[in-house]
Amino acid sequence: MLKTTIIGASGYTGAELALMVHKHSKLTLTGLYVSANSLDAGKTISELHGRLTGLVSHQVEALTDVDAVASACDVVFLATAHEVSHDLAPIFLEHGCQVFDLSGAFRVQQEGFYSEFYGFEHQHETWLDQAEYGLAEWNSQGIKHSQLIAVPGCYPTASQLAIKPLLIEGLIDSTQWPVINATSGVTGAGRKASMTNSFCEVSLQPYGVFSHRHQPEIATHLDTDVIFTPHLGNFKRGILATITMKLAQGVTQQQVENAFIHAYQGKPAVRLLNQALPRLQNVENTPFCDIGWKVQGKHIIVVSAIDNLLKGASSQAMQCLNIHYGFPELTALV
Repeated sequence: MLKTTIIGASGYTGAELALMVHKHSKLTLTGLYVSANSLDAGKTISELHGRLTGLVSHQVEALTDVDAVASACDVVFLATAHEVSHDLAPIFLEHGCQVFDLSGAFRVQQEGFYSEFYGFEHQHETWLDQAEYGLAEWNSQGIKHSQLIAVPGCYPTASQLAIKPLLIEGLIDSTQWPVINATSGVTGAGRKASMTNSFCEVSLQPYGVFSHRHQPEIATHLDTDVIFTPHLGNFKRGILATITMKLAQGVTQQQVENAFIHAYQGKPAVRLLNQALPRLQNVENTPFCDIGWKVQGKHIIVVSAIDNLLKGASSQAMQCLNIHYGFPELTALV
Protein backbone atom coordinates (compact mmCIF):
# COMPACT_ATOMS: atom_id res chain seq x y z
CA MET A 1 0.00 0.00 0.00
CA LEU A 2 1.29 3.44 -0.91
CA LYS A 3 1.20 5.82 2.05
CA THR A 4 -0.53 8.92 0.68
CA THR A 5 -0.71 12.45 2.07
CA ILE A 6 -2.78 15.42 0.89
CA ILE A 7 -1.63 18.98 1.55
CA GLY A 8 -4.36 21.58 1.18
CA ALA A 9 -6.90 18.96 2.18
CA SER A 10 -9.71 21.26 3.29
CA GLY A 11 -10.37 22.74 -0.16
CA TYR A 12 -12.70 21.31 -2.77
CA THR A 13 -10.01 19.42 -4.67
CA GLY A 14 -8.40 18.20 -1.46
CA ALA A 15 -11.70 16.72 -0.31
CA GLU A 16 -12.22 15.02 -3.69
CA LEU A 17 -8.71 13.55 -3.44
CA ALA A 18 -9.37 12.27 0.09
CA LEU A 19 -12.39 10.34 -1.17
CA MET A 20 -10.43 8.91 -4.09
CA VAL A 21 -7.58 7.75 -1.86
CA HIS A 22 -10.16 6.14 0.44
CA LYS A 23 -11.63 4.24 -2.52
CA HIS A 24 -8.26 3.20 -4.02
CA SER A 25 -7.25 -0.39 -3.21
CA LYS A 26 -3.52 0.38 -3.50
CA LEU A 27 -3.40 3.57 -1.42
CA THR A 28 -3.73 4.28 2.28
CA LEU A 29 -4.46 7.77 3.57
CA THR A 30 -1.73 8.73 6.05
CA GLY A 31 -2.36 12.44 6.49
CA LEU A 32 -4.50 15.46 5.66
CA TYR A 33 -2.83 18.82 6.17
CA VAL A 34 -3.50 22.53 5.87
CA SER A 35 -1.34 25.58 6.51
CA ALA A 36 -0.36 26.27 10.11
CA ASN A 37 -2.64 29.32 10.38
CA SER A 38 -5.71 27.69 8.80
CA LEU A 39 -8.96 27.76 10.76
CA ASP A 40 -9.69 24.27 9.39
CA ALA A 41 -6.86 22.67 11.38
CA GLY A 42 -8.13 20.35 14.12
CA LYS A 43 -11.43 19.56 12.41
CA THR A 44 -12.25 16.28 10.70
CA ILE A 45 -12.52 16.28 6.93
CA SER A 46 -16.14 15.13 7.24
CA GLU A 47 -16.94 18.18 9.40
CA LEU A 48 -15.68 20.37 6.58
CA HIS A 49 -17.23 18.32 3.76
CA GLY A 50 -20.37 16.55 4.90
CA ARG A 51 -20.48 14.25 1.89
CA LEU A 52 -17.48 12.41 3.39
CA THR A 53 -19.38 11.54 6.59
CA GLY A 54 -19.08 7.84 7.28
CA LEU A 55 -16.39 7.49 4.61
CA VAL A 56 -13.35 9.53 5.58
CA SER A 57 -13.04 10.57 9.22
CA HIS A 58 -9.40 11.70 9.34
CA GLN A 59 -8.56 14.88 11.20
CA VAL A 60 -7.11 17.76 9.22
CA GLU A 61 -3.82 18.79 10.83
CA ALA A 62 -1.68 21.90 10.66
CA LEU A 63 1.46 21.41 8.60
CA THR A 64 4.24 22.43 10.99
CA ASP A 65 7.04 19.91 10.35
CA VAL A 66 7.29 19.32 6.60
CA ASP A 67 10.31 17.02 6.86
CA ALA A 68 8.51 14.73 9.33
CA VAL A 69 5.43 14.51 7.10
CA ALA A 70 7.57 13.87 4.02
CA SER A 71 9.51 11.08 5.72
CA ALA A 72 6.27 9.28 6.59
CA CYS A 73 4.67 9.08 3.12
CA ASP A 74 5.31 7.65 -0.34
CA VAL A 75 2.96 9.90 -2.32
CA VAL A 76 1.91 13.49 -1.79
CA PHE A 77 -0.79 15.49 -3.52
CA LEU A 78 -0.25 19.25 -3.32
CA ALA A 79 -3.65 20.95 -3.58
CA THR A 80 -2.06 24.21 -2.54
CA ALA A 81 -1.47 27.74 -3.80
CA HIS A 82 1.21 28.14 -6.46
CA GLU A 83 3.77 29.76 -4.16
CA VAL A 84 3.16 27.11 -1.48
CA SER A 85 3.67 24.23 -3.92
CA HIS A 86 6.79 25.95 -5.23
CA ASP A 87 8.26 25.85 -1.71
CA LEU A 88 6.94 22.45 -0.56
CA ALA A 89 7.46 20.24 -3.62
CA PRO A 90 11.30 20.19 -3.45
CA ILE A 91 11.21 19.12 0.21
CA PHE A 92 8.98 16.13 -0.53
CA LEU A 93 11.01 15.30 -3.64
CA GLU A 94 14.26 15.32 -1.71
CA HIS A 95 12.71 12.82 0.71
CA GLY A 96 11.98 10.52 -2.25
CA CYS A 97 8.23 11.10 -2.35
CA GLN A 98 6.24 10.91 -5.55
CA VAL A 99 4.70 14.37 -5.98
CA PHE A 100 1.51 15.30 -7.84
CA ASP A 101 1.20 19.09 -7.82
CA LEU A 102 -2.21 20.54 -8.68
CA SER A 103 -0.95 24.13 -8.68
CA GLY A 104 0.72 25.96 -11.54
CA ALA A 105 4.14 26.03 -9.88
CA PHE A 106 5.85 23.53 -12.20
CA ARG A 107 3.68 23.50 -15.34
CA VAL A 108 5.61 25.72 -17.73
CA GLN A 109 9.33 25.54 -18.52
CA GLN A 110 9.78 28.98 -20.00
CA GLU A 111 12.15 31.74 -18.94
CA GLY A 112 10.42 34.63 -17.20
CA PHE A 113 7.06 32.86 -17.16
CA TYR A 114 6.57 32.81 -13.39
CA SER A 115 7.64 36.38 -12.75
CA GLU A 116 5.30 37.62 -15.48
CA PHE A 117 2.21 35.50 -14.87
CA TYR A 118 2.48 34.31 -11.26
CA GLY A 119 4.28 37.18 -9.59
CA PHE A 120 7.24 35.29 -8.16
CA GLU A 121 10.70 34.26 -9.31
CA HIS A 122 11.06 30.50 -9.64
CA GLN A 123 13.79 29.24 -7.33
CA HIS A 124 13.84 25.57 -8.32
CA GLU A 125 14.86 25.46 -11.97
CA THR A 126 16.27 21.93 -11.70
CA TRP A 127 12.96 20.49 -10.50
CA LEU A 128 11.07 22.65 -12.99
CA ASP A 129 13.14 21.09 -15.79
CA GLN A 130 12.42 17.59 -14.48
CA ALA A 131 8.67 18.08 -14.00
CA GLU A 132 6.33 16.33 -16.44
CA TYR A 133 3.07 17.91 -17.55
CA GLY A 134 0.23 15.69 -16.42
CA LEU A 135 -2.16 15.91 -19.36
CA ALA A 136 -2.92 12.24 -18.94
CA GLU A 137 -4.04 11.35 -22.47
CA TRP A 138 -1.03 12.98 -24.11
CA ASN A 139 1.96 12.41 -21.85
CA SER A 140 1.67 8.93 -20.37
CA GLN A 141 5.35 8.05 -20.92
CA GLY A 142 6.57 11.14 -19.11
CA ILE A 143 4.06 10.58 -16.31
CA LYS A 144 5.25 7.00 -15.87
CA HIS A 145 8.86 8.00 -15.31
CA SER A 146 8.84 11.36 -13.53
CA GLN A 147 8.95 11.94 -9.78
CA LEU A 148 7.16 15.30 -10.16
CA ILE A 149 3.91 15.59 -12.11
CA ALA A 150 2.52 19.07 -12.75
CA VAL A 151 -1.21 18.48 -13.14
CA PRO A 152 -2.70 20.87 -15.75
CA GLY A 153 -5.17 23.59 -14.96
CA CYS A 154 -8.88 23.08 -15.58
CA TYR A 155 -9.21 25.45 -18.55
CA PRO A 156 -6.03 24.10 -20.21
CA THR A 157 -7.29 20.53 -19.84
CA ALA A 158 -10.67 21.23 -21.46
CA SER A 159 -9.05 23.30 -24.21
CA GLN A 160 -6.09 21.11 -25.08
CA LEU A 161 -8.05 17.87 -25.22
CA ALA A 162 -10.34 19.50 -27.80
CA ILE A 163 -7.60 21.07 -29.94
CA LYS A 164 -4.61 18.72 -29.85
CA PRO A 165 -5.93 15.92 -32.12
CA LEU A 166 -6.53 18.37 -34.96
CA LEU A 167 -3.21 20.17 -34.50
CA ILE A 168 -1.21 16.94 -34.34
CA GLU A 169 -2.76 15.74 -37.60
CA GLY A 170 -2.13 19.09 -39.33
CA LEU A 171 -5.84 19.72 -39.92
CA ILE A 172 -5.88 23.32 -38.65
CA ASP A 173 -5.01 26.44 -40.65
CA SER A 174 -2.25 27.87 -38.45
CA THR A 175 -2.71 31.40 -39.80
CA GLN A 176 -5.91 31.73 -37.75
CA TRP A 177 -5.48 31.24 -34.00
CA PRO A 178 -7.95 28.93 -32.26
CA VAL A 179 -10.51 31.01 -30.36
CA ILE A 180 -11.43 29.51 -26.99
CA ASN A 181 -14.46 30.70 -25.04
CA ALA A 182 -14.81 28.77 -21.79
CA THR A 183 -17.10 29.09 -18.78
CA SER A 184 -16.33 27.70 -15.33
CA GLY A 185 -18.44 27.07 -12.27
CA VAL A 186 -17.84 29.08 -9.10
CA THR A 187 -15.89 26.29 -7.38
CA GLY A 188 -13.02 27.17 -9.71
CA ALA A 189 -12.44 30.23 -7.50
CA GLY A 190 -11.84 28.02 -4.45
CA ARG A 191 -13.62 27.53 -1.14
CA LYS A 192 -12.65 30.76 0.61
CA ALA A 193 -15.56 33.21 0.60
CA SER A 194 -15.26 36.53 -1.20
CA MET A 195 -17.44 38.95 -3.11
CA THR A 196 -16.09 37.44 -6.33
CA ASN A 197 -17.48 33.97 -5.66
CA SER A 198 -20.43 34.78 -3.41
CA PHE A 199 -23.30 33.04 -5.14
CA CYS A 200 -25.57 36.07 -4.66
CA GLU A 201 -23.06 38.24 -6.50
CA VAL A 202 -22.06 35.89 -9.33
CA SER A 203 -23.37 36.79 -12.76
CA LEU A 204 -22.21 35.31 -16.07
CA GLN A 205 -19.25 37.44 -17.08
CA PRO A 206 -15.85 37.29 -18.81
CA TYR A 207 -12.71 37.97 -16.82
CA GLY A 208 -8.97 38.01 -17.35
CA VAL A 209 -9.43 39.08 -20.98
CA PHE A 210 -6.01 38.90 -22.73
CA SER A 211 -4.36 38.50 -19.31
CA HIS A 212 -5.37 35.12 -17.83
CA ARG A 213 -2.36 32.98 -16.85
CA HIS A 214 -3.90 29.89 -18.42
CA GLN A 215 -3.57 31.41 -21.91
CA PRO A 216 0.23 31.05 -21.99
CA GLU A 217 -0.03 27.59 -20.41
CA ILE A 218 -2.37 26.49 -23.20
CA ALA A 219 -0.28 28.16 -25.92
CA THR A 220 2.99 26.72 -24.62
CA HIS A 221 1.80 23.12 -24.48
CA LEU A 222 -0.06 23.34 -27.80
CA ASP A 223 2.92 25.12 -29.38
CA THR A 224 0.55 27.54 -31.04
CA ASP A 225 -0.98 30.89 -30.09
CA VAL A 226 -4.61 30.96 -29.01
CA ILE A 227 -7.20 33.56 -28.06
CA PHE A 228 -8.59 32.53 -24.70
CA THR A 229 -11.49 34.18 -22.89
CA PRO A 230 -12.61 32.64 -19.60
CA HIS A 231 -16.03 33.29 -18.07
CA LEU A 232 -17.43 32.85 -14.59
CA GLY A 233 -20.77 31.07 -14.63
CA ASN A 234 -23.51 31.13 -12.00
CA PHE A 235 -23.32 27.39 -11.31
CA LYS A 236 -21.21 25.34 -8.91
CA ARG A 237 -19.01 23.05 -10.96
CA GLY A 238 -17.99 22.20 -14.49
CA ILE A 239 -16.29 23.83 -17.47
CA LEU A 240 -17.72 24.13 -20.95
CA ALA A 241 -15.23 25.22 -23.63
CA THR A 242 -16.38 26.23 -27.12
CA ILE A 243 -13.48 26.47 -29.56
CA THR A 244 -13.62 27.88 -33.09
CA MET A 245 -10.90 26.96 -35.59
CA LYS A 246 -10.26 27.28 -39.31
CA LEU A 247 -9.55 24.01 -41.06
CA ALA A 248 -6.65 23.59 -43.44
CA GLN A 249 -7.43 23.55 -47.14
CA GLY A 250 -9.40 20.49 -48.24
CA VAL A 251 -9.91 18.93 -44.78
CA THR A 252 -13.04 16.76 -44.62
CA GLN A 253 -15.47 15.85 -41.86
CA GLN A 254 -14.18 12.27 -42.03
CA GLN A 255 -10.58 13.39 -41.46
CA VAL A 256 -11.71 15.31 -38.38
CA GLU A 257 -13.55 12.31 -36.99
CA ASN A 258 -10.60 10.02 -37.70
CA ALA A 259 -8.23 12.40 -35.88
CA PHE A 260 -10.31 12.34 -32.71
CA ILE A 261 -10.76 8.57 -32.84
CA HIS A 262 -7.05 8.02 -33.40
CA ALA A 263 -6.16 10.33 -30.48
CA TYR A 264 -8.58 8.91 -27.94
CA GLN A 265 -9.19 5.28 -28.83
CA GLY A 266 -8.43 3.35 -25.67
CA LYS A 267 -8.37 6.52 -23.54
CA PRO A 268 -11.11 5.83 -20.99
CA ALA A 269 -11.47 9.35 -19.57
CA VAL A 270 -12.39 10.93 -22.94
CA ARG A 271 -15.81 10.32 -24.47
CA LEU A 272 -16.31 11.32 -28.10
CA LEU A 273 -19.84 12.48 -28.92
CA ASN A 274 -19.14 13.34 -32.58
CA GLN A 275 -22.22 15.15 -33.87
CA ALA A 276 -23.78 15.51 -30.41
CA LEU A 277 -22.53 18.40 -28.31
CA PRO A 278 -21.53 18.09 -24.65
CA ARG A 279 -23.65 19.19 -21.71
CA LEU A 280 -22.25 20.03 -18.29
CA GLN A 281 -24.76 17.90 -16.40
CA ASN A 282 -23.35 14.80 -18.12
CA VAL A 283 -19.83 15.32 -16.74
CA GLU A 284 -20.56 16.74 -13.28
CA ASN A 285 -19.09 14.47 -10.59
CA THR A 286 -17.36 12.31 -13.23
CA PRO A 287 -13.71 12.01 -14.38
CA PHE A 288 -14.66 12.33 -18.05
CA CYS A 289 -14.06 14.89 -20.76
CA ASP A 290 -16.88 14.87 -23.31
CA ILE A 291 -15.98 16.19 -26.77
CA GLY A 292 -18.25 16.95 -29.71
CA TRP A 293 -17.83 18.97 -32.90
CA LYS A 294 -19.53 20.48 -35.93
CA VAL A 295 -17.90 21.20 -39.29
CA GLN A 296 -19.23 23.76 -41.74
CA GLY A 297 -17.23 24.83 -44.77
CA LYS A 298 -13.73 25.83 -43.71
CA HIS A 299 -14.49 26.05 -40.00
CA ILE A 300 -14.96 23.69 -37.09
CA ILE A 301 -16.45 24.30 -33.67
CA VAL A 302 -15.30 21.84 -31.02
CA VAL A 303 -17.01 21.74 -27.63
CA SER A 304 -15.54 20.05 -24.58
CA ALA A 305 -16.98 19.64 -21.10
CA ILE A 306 -15.31 18.56 -17.86
CA ASP A 307 -15.91 18.75 -14.15
CA ASN A 308 -13.42 21.44 -13.14
CA LEU A 309 -12.78 19.82 -9.74
CA LEU A 310 -12.27 16.34 -11.20
CA LYS A 311 -10.89 16.03 -14.74
CA GLY A 312 -9.80 19.64 -14.29
CA ALA A 313 -7.94 18.88 -11.06
CA SER A 314 -8.24 15.95 -8.63
CA SER A 315 -9.34 13.04 -10.84
CA GLN A 316 -6.70 13.95 -13.41
CA ALA A 317 -4.12 13.91 -10.60
CA MET A 318 -5.35 10.45 -9.57
CA GLN A 319 -5.39 9.36 -13.22
CA CYS A 320 -1.72 10.41 -13.39
CA LEU A 321 -0.99 8.39 -10.25
CA ASN A 322 -2.64 5.35 -11.82
CA ILE A 323 -0.57 5.76 -14.99
CA HIS A 324 2.63 6.27 -13.01
CA TYR A 325 2.20 3.10 -10.96
CA GLY A 326 0.66 0.97 -13.71
CA PHE A 327 -2.86 0.74 -12.26
CA PRO A 328 -5.95 0.89 -14.53
CA GLU A 329 -6.43 4.58 -15.34
CA LEU A 330 -9.87 5.01 -13.81
CA THR A 331 -9.10 3.14 -10.57
CA ALA A 332 -10.97 4.89 -7.70
CA LEU A 333 -12.59 7.28 -10.19
CA VAL A 334 -15.67 5.38 -11.37
